Amino acid sequence: MATDMSDAILQIIQDRGISEELVLKTIENTLLAAYKRRFGNADNAVVRFSDDNREVSIYAKKQIVDGVYDPACEIDLEEARELSPEGEIGDELLIEVDPRDFDRISVQSAKQTAHQSIREIQKDSLYAEYKDKVNKIIVGYYQRERNGTIYVDLGGKGEGILPKKFQSPREVYYVNDRIKALITEVNKTPAGLQVVLSRTHTDFVKAIFEAEVPEMYGDDKIVKIHKIVREPGYRTKLAVYSTREDVDPVGACVGLKGMRIQAVIRELEGEKIDVLKYDPDPRRFIKNALSPAEVRDVVVLDEDKHQALAVVNESQLSLAIGKQGLNVRLANRLVDWNIDVKTEEQFLELDIAAESRRAVSELFGEYDEEISRISELPGVDEALAGALRKNNIEFIEDYLALGEEQLASLEGVSAEQLAVLQKLIEENVEIVEEDYKEPPSEEEPSEETEASETQADGEVLPEEEGGEAPDEYECPECGAKITTDMTSCPNCGIGLSFEYEED
Repeated sequence: MATDMSDAILQIIQDRGISEELVLKTIENTLLAAYKRRFGNADNAVVRFSDDNREVSIYAKKQIVDGVYDPACEIDLEEARELSPEGEIGDELLIEVDPRDFDRISVQSAKQTAHQSIREIQKDSLYAEYKDKVNKIIVGYYQRERNGTIYVDLGGKGEGILPKKFQSPREVYYVNDRIKALITEVNKTPAGLQVVLSRTHTDFVKAIFEAEVPEMYGDDKIVKIHKIVREPGYRTKLAVYSTREDVDPVGACVGLKGMRIQAVIRELEGEKIDVLKYDPDPRRFIKNALSPAEVRDVVVLDEDKHQALAVVNESQLSLAIGKQGLNVRLANRLVDWNIDVKTEEQFLELDIAAESRRAVSELFGEYDEEISRISELPGVDEALAGALRKNNIEFIEDYLALGEEQLASLEGVSAEQLAVLQKLIEENVEIVEEDYKEPPSEEEPSEETEASETQADGEVLPEEEGGEAPDEYECPECGAKITTDMTSCPNCGIGLSFEYEED
């Protein structure tokens, strides 16, 4: 088979984007499929191309035998010597197959095989090409729209789809409009390759910033993005930080006279963008996240549950919350905290923990160091404070005035709770005791006199002329009365020795 295939191969390479090697492989498979369809087996078929790939031939490899059993694989010696006079039994010959030997069915089968092979090769090539471009920006042109989905021409190398859910609500497109989008998915489908595009993903904003801000790309990224949150078409918040102290990350993103940030805003069709500095301290990070509002202070209500309260001036309240709560909602997602925004007056009216009220009172210059109520003690159990209020005990002074019997008779309060409360009072409240004592009267003995007549356990000892009376004990042998000054029992005569143990 001699054909001029150079033009055909070149045309396939240009139109389909397939390499020359794959085109030649497809032609080889096509001829082998036709041979198999005609002769039933292609194991002995050989396809060869000329050096310039302008001609292709298919050969049947046959063995020289004396008596042919399988004409597809064997050739008689006499017939073989007509083709090659030096042929001997056992040798193999390559005999060119005439294209006219293929019937119409074989040719049609080969044609279908060629079309299918080219489609599969093209699909695999495009899949490998676009798979490496996932999360990267690509530029295409509006081709058509169906059920809200926009089909984008990717420059002759396939077709991308921009679903309705991945379109910004403020953007409108017309035929042949240029569309810059992010490749999010690449899928193989029976209809062909499917390249899914998006203009609403946060990675789309990230890719645009990396293209506009030189400090964000390269091996040594000076400015890095901590997190991006976005409400497509309305507002985006971007937290950035710098790996070098001498580089301002926010200034690098904004650019000289705002040129860099303006380029990003134009690409997003006027969407508002807040670029703020990331801070590992959650209080400072929350302050930054609520920009453009100015926050006076942030109070952490529950660190484990990530609950915080931002205090702002009355004039900044609506700005901090944003239209329909958009600003504070994006700030919540950016810092992963539940943020509540209050004015100074609203905060002071809240019934929250004493530490939090004290922190903001210090901010406003209204904090009093003295703690008078039990509920103001740091770390006090709210249930305990409530139970004491039911017993008409709200102030620490009232609690300290109670005796042991009165404390034991309190309803809903256990001894363990009272012990914890006593410890909190000792740690946080300075108790001042008065040292004033009335002088003893003439009729009443003074403390010094009582001390000389009283033992440590409060028992009064009888006085004797010679001093204190000796202690009396029983003899361990006979039970007779003995005293500490005796060396033997007066009754049984057993020797005595007294030893004292420290209590």
